[in-house]
Amino acid sequence: MKELKASMAGTVLNVLAAEGQAITPGQAVLTIESMKMEIPVEAEFGGKVEKIHVEVGGFVNEGDVLMTVGE
Repeated sequence: MKELKASMAGTVLNVLAAEGQAITPGQAVLTIESMKMEIPVEAEFGGKVEKIHVEVGGFVNEGDVLMTVGE
């Protein structure tokens, strides 16, 4: 399994993928608000979303695991 991690600190605005959903590299899977900007988080790899570790409105720090992706 692979982990998709936050590249910066911010508040989760949207979760665009669901557990069990197949995702592809480059697909936007979350939106984080940081410094009054909305930043899409794109999948770095493809696979099936196993677990989403964040929720809308939650705060994440740089390096926090956002979701776990399996084969």
